[in-house]
Amino acid sequence: MKQLFINIKELLQVRDEPVEKLSGSEMKELPTLKNAWLLIEDDKISDYGEMNSLPELNADKTINAEGKIILPSWCDSHTHIVYAGNRELEFADRINGLSYEEIANRGGGILNSAKTLQETPEEEVYKQSAKRLDEVMKLGTGAVEIKSGYGLTEEGELKMLRVIKKLQQNYELPIKATFLGAHAIPKEYKEKPGAYMDLVIDEILPKVAEEKLAEYIDIFCEKGYFSVADTHKLLSAAKKFGLKPKIHINQFNAIGGIQAGIEHDALSLDHLEVMRPEDIESLKGTNTMPVALPSCSLFLNISYTPAREMLDAGLPLALATDFNPGSTPSGNMNLVVSLACIKMKMTPEEAINAATINGAYAMELSKTHGSITKGKKANFILTKEIPSYTFLPYAFGTNSIESVYINGKMVE
Repeated sequence: MKQLFINIKELLQVRDEPVEKLSGSEMKELPTLKNAWLLIEDDKISDYGEMNSLPELNADKTINAEGKIILPSWCDSHTHIVYAGNRELEFADRINGLSYEEIANRGGGILNSAKTLQETPEEEVYKQSAKRLDEVMKLGTGAVEIKSGYGLTEEGELKMLRVIKKLQQNYELPIKATFLGAHAIPKEYKEKPGAYMDLVIDEILPKVAEEKLAEYIDIFCEKGYFSVADTHKLLSAAKKFGLKPKIHINQFNAIGGIQAGIEHDALSLDHLEVMRPEDIESLKGTNTMPVALPSCSLFLNISYTPAREMLDAGLPLALATDFNPGSTPSGNMNLVVSLACIKMKMTPEEAINAATINGAYAMELSKTHGSITKGKKANFILTKEIPSYTFLPYAFGTNSIESVYINGKMVE
C-alpha cells in the first residue's frame, strides 16, 4: 500500500544518509524540509521531497498535512513498563517528607513492586503492561526498551521477561528486552547480598539466555544496591551469554560505575544525574551512549543530568522516560523532551535528536529507526496544526499529536 502525505508544513529529521548517532555540536543541527511530501510504501519510507518537486505518484491514499509537522516517532531506550499495581501511597509518603532511600529502607520502593509482581498472575501482568504500551504508542513512542527487575526471584524475573516476549509477539513496534535481576537486593538476602548475586549469575542468567528472553543485561550500580565489583562480576558473566550491558548508574552517587560500564563496552549508561569531570572525560571517544531520564528527576525532585556540560564536552546524549511505578509513573516522551529543554538547557534541536536518532542508537536500531530516511521503517508522528517544532517542547502540557504511525499503519 502506498500512502502519500502532501503539503507537510515541515518534515523533521530528514537524513539522506543514515546517521548512527550524533555527538556534541552535531546535535544542534536538525535537518528539515519545509512544504514537503512523504511517500510511505507498505511499512517503509519510500521517498520524500519539497512540494515543488512532487512527481506524479500512484498512491492508494493521499493525506493533506497542511499546517502540520511530521517527525520520526520517539525512541524510548529505558523503561520498566512491565510491572504490577502501582505505588501511589509512597508518592504521599514523599510529600510528607520521606526520601526515596528512606522509603526503600523500610520495605518500599523496588521491593514493594517485587512483592506485588510476585503475587500477580502472569496474564494480569501482561494486561496491565499492554495497556501502558498502548498509551505510550499513542503519545508518539515507536520503539521501546523494557526491563525486568521487579521479580527478584527466578520465577518473578522469568515471568517478567516472558511478558516482554509476549508483547514483542503481539505488537509491531520494536521492543528490546533487558534482564535487570540485579535491580535491588531482596529482603531475605539483606545480610548476604553476595548470595543473591550468585543466584542471579548462576541460576537465573543461564535460563534467560537459554530461553532467549533478553538482549541486554542491566544492574543498578549504586550505594545501597550493587557495587562496582558486583557490576564487573555480572557483566563478565553476561558477556559469555552474549548479553550487552545497559546500566543504571550515577543516579544518586558517583562510585566508579561509569568506568566499569565503559570497560565492558556498555551500549548505554543511564541516569547520570551526578556527573564528575572525570566521568565526562571517561566517556569521550567511546561507543557508549549516555542516557538522561529527566522525568525521574522531576518526580523525585533530584538533580538533572548535566546535559549542557556533556554536550559542550562533545559527548552524545539520548533521552528516555524511565517509565516505572516508583520514580517515574509516566511514559510520555513529549514531557521528557520538554524537560530536557526547560531543566537541562538543551535546545529543541538537541532534545529531538536525543529522543530520536540517539534513542535508536541506545537500542541498536540506528539502521531502521530514528530518522526520515529512505528504506527506514515508517514509524513517525503527525502533529496537529502547530506554529513550529519548537512548540512541541514549549507547550509542555499540550498534546500536539494528531496521529502516530507504526510500520506505516496508524495507531488506533
